[in-house]
Amino acid sequence: MTLFEALRLALLQRCSLQPLPRLSVDLLRYGAASLAALAVDAGTLLLLVSCFGVNYLVAASLGFLCGLAAVYALSVRYVYDDRRRLRPAQEAAGFLVTGLIGLILTQASMALLVGAFSLQVGVAKVPTVAVVFLFNFLSRRMLLFSSAAG
Repeated sequence: MTLFEALRLALLQRCSLQPLPRLSVDLLRYGAASLAALAVDAGTLLLLVSCFGVNYLVAASLGFLCGLAAVYALSVRYVYDDRRRLRPAQEAAGFLVTGLIGLILTQASMALLVGAFSLQVGVAKVPTVAVVFLFNFLSRRMLLFSSAAG
């Protein structure tokens, strides 16, 4: 075995034995839960706009709230192992508050991208999702789903 092969093998063994940092695991799980919630959110949005003629801002709000319910259920069940010691009602309220801030971000982004820049609703949803995803993950992880004392 050459020195290069030995170093390569040692590096692979070291990397494979190290678990992913907790933040990475939470981010991957939250990403998967968010994709499921996004399907609910965007599906609701597009269905209400396309089939029922609902105003895009009203439809975006309803879609966002449906997605919020889905991601909460998935988050408490599958995403986070570390949780603060909050009563379920406090945790749900915190999740709702971060969700409402996310909704404000969603509304502002959709209004700007559709109203000011004339993007199609589906196209405007893409950057909106990215911004709101990062806000939601970071705020929920720091405020609700960490092992730090509440």
